[in-house]
Amino acid sequence: MRIIIDAMGGDNAPQAPVLGAIRAKRELGVDVTLVGRREDIEKHLGGEKGIEIADAREVITMEDDPSTATRRKKDSSLAVALTMLKDGKGDAVVSAGSTGALLTGATLTVKRIRGIRRAALAPVIPNGGKGVMLIDCGANVECTSEYLLQFAFMGSFYSKHILGCANPRVGLLNNGTEETKGTELQKQAYTLLKRVSDEGRINFIGNIEGSAALSGEVDVIVTDGFTGNIMLKGCEGMIKFLMGQLKGVFLSSTKNKLAALTLKGDFAKLKDMMDVNKVGGTALLGISRPVIKAHGSSNDEAIFSAIRQAVQFARAGVIEEIEKNIDYMRLPAGAAKTEE
Repeated sequence: MRIIIDAMGGDNAPQAPVLGAIRAKRELGVDVTLVGRREDIEKHLGGEKGIEIADAREVITMEDDPSTATRRKKDSSLAVALTMLKDGKGDAVVSAGSTGALLTGATLTVKRIRGIRRAALAPVIPNGGKGVMLIDCGANVECTSEYLLQFAFMGSFYSKHILGCANPRVGLLNNGTEETKGTELQKQAYTLLKRVSDEGRINFIGNIEGSAALSGEVDVIVTDGFTGNIMLKGCEGMIKFLMGQLKGVFLSSTKNKLAALTLKGDFAKLKDMMDVNKVGGTALLGISRPVIKAHGSSNDEAIFSAIRQAVQFARAGVIEEIEKNIDYMRLPAGAAKTEE
């Protein structure tokens, strides 16, 4: 197993990718290839042996146009990493660089799974259990019902094989739980999802509201990228707010400080569960090889977690199951014209 890492991507590159890769090599027993400027990478290796470096002289920055970045900067760390993945020189790619450039580059270089209309960003949100997958959260601002149908299948397979949900519950994010709720997109998607659920392909539980996201009622939330991104950022903001409020309460008096000492271990577990550095990255589902997007501000622990997730993704057989079931992810005959 070899994981290819974009060593120049992210706010803390190359230090964080290099240190995360060293830890992954030691603790996970995987081979790693760091892609980027050799001299910059070697400064942080500390003499570590057994790590491959693929020299790439250019860096994609946040100022570069994501839609053309990997084509204009063919010798960038991200472009070279994706080309290596396409050529079979590794089993997965991890990058904390530009989300748009990674999405476009993976689509153009590595290619989508045959039959998949659009790749989707699919983060796992902590919920006190195995986590809930949100798909899509920003890759596709506008969607068709066929996209949402495919998102449901891909999210269900990922949840089953990697999160360990035996029969993942799939919900369609909407402004109410009734079948008739939502725009025409949600209504069409509901019909498609119910059909494949009745056939036993996925476990569609119907429309869900945003309040169900962290309640444990659902394992996969299906939505368009615009709505999903707003929901994700809302969840992140609420978690930060609540953690800050809890800290304020327990530091407000001597009595509360003593109570906090009693609960220190429990709060440490809660903090770890909500810690983005321990959760891992976001899977890019629909691409023909495993690609993981780490958060742009990832430290070395977050990069390590993303590499661990990439290893799981590469070993789990998710892509193979998507390929095997692609015929069930298409619109019924005669419906395609109304979707375009």
